[in-house]
Amino acid sequence: MKNYRLFYFIILLILTYSCSEKKNMIAEKAAKPAVTILIQPFKDIKPETVAKVAEGIRNVYPNIKVLDAIEFPENTYYKERNRYRADSIIKFLNKETKEGFVTIGLTAKDISATRGKIRDFGIMGLGYRPGKACVASSFRLSKENRDEQFYKIAIHELGHTQGLPHCPEKMCFMRDAEGKNPTNEETDFCKKCKTFLINKNWKFNSI
Repeated sequence: MKNYRLFYFIILLILTYSCSEKKNMIAEKAAKPAVTILIQPFKDIKPETVAKVAEGIRNVYPNIKVLDAIEFPENTYYKERNRYRADSIIKFLNKETKEGFVTIGLTAKDISATRGKIRDFGIMGLGYRPGKACVASSFRLSKENRDEQFYKIAIHELGHTQGLPHCPEKMCFMRDAEGKNPTNEETDFCKKCKTFLINKNWKFNSI
């Protein structure tokens, strides 16, 4: 009889400890602060453009900070095509980004990256999934709705840093541009992508 009592007592202790550990893990997750998005403009871009992009991001993710504009690092320039290498820009920003932060570089210059067999392919933005840094360029955007398009490119690349892949929904910010500029067709994150970001502490008025 004593052995049974001891056995039940040990089981009770294990269950109590497991519940306590689970509560601690939940509390720790809830207490973990949301990342801060750092907006890093390069000196070629107009301050008013940066302000409009920042405003758009702040509407869905209020925890942002706009940094002072900086020059491009010399190793990011690709002289043969008069472009800046997006991967090199991200590598630079990544080194400057501390834990708990995500940095997006903003520029009006042409940027490029290797795509398949094409070593230097012109792009509007680049972000690694997941990652601490990304970059967006307004160079290839239409003259009409440029500021709105630029915001959509920026929010798309930030989505990648949070772990979002490309989305099949044609009206979602996370759709694959496929070498074109479909931003005027995009209206919002789709419900699936939005729910994913909400779990990353992003704030939306509704889903």
